[in-house]
Amino acid sequence: MKHPIRQLTVFTLLLVPFLLTAQTGYEIAKAMDETLSPKDMKAEMTMVLTNKQGKTRESTIRSISANDNREQIIWFLSPADDKGVAFLKIEHQDQDDEMRLWLPAFNKVRRISSKKKADSFMGSDLSYEDMTSRELDEYTYELKGEQEIDGIPCYILESTPKEGITRTYKRFVTYVSKADLVAIIDEAYDMRDELLKRRVMKYEKQKSYNLPVEIYVENVQKNTNTRLTFSKQEVDTGVEPDLFQEKNLKRIPQ
Repeated sequence: MKHPIRQLTVFTLLLVPFLLTAQTGYEIAKAMDETLSPKDMKAEMTMVLTNKQGKTRESTIRSISANDNREQIIWFLSPADDKGVAFLKIEHQDQDDEMRLWLPAFNKVRRISSKKKADSFMGSDLSYEDMTSRELDEYTYELKGEQEIDGIPCYILESTPKEGITRTYKRFVTYVSKADLVAIIDEAYDMRDELLKRRVMKYEKQKSYNLPVEIYVENVQKNTNTRLTFSKQEVDTGVEPDLFQEKNLKRIPQ
């Protein structure tokens, strides 16, 4: 006669594949939201914009972020006509996010209102809304299937804003790495439910974190694209909370 514990173990092992594939879309989104992230991060970025004629424009950026990227300050280091332009973002859960753009040529700080979130960030294919996080409980989720992307097994997760939540996109379809629970591809659909943007992400491991090394954003309707490449990344350096203030937009870090 088989030992009852042995029988239970065998039964549990048989159930494992079923349990792994029986996750709901919300459970996958929640697991993504709970993945380990740095307390803060510093990085330099190269941003290359390509228009529909194939002409490019390259910028160098310094970024410091904290609180799961909900606080971020960005300074443009080049080209010369953009040097000194800076952007501050502070996300809130119970009120509108704060966004400010320092324009040294005009000696002016421009506040980005919620009505302007669909506007392009510095001429790129990223909007101001794209620069913010998606709050877990503001969306409904549906697991649409599974697919392998460049050899990476992925969940296909659809996210739709809940009724009453104002967004510039109707829905998102995200290809989520099963192993690391990070987005490999993220597709944004406009209010006509037509594909508008496709974002492709690449990562590397550092201190148990999956850090972005490249983000490629394509506007499929305009035939333009933006590529962000990260370098000199530092994490958990102890960024002071008072860094994220409007007065610091005018101070490019050394």
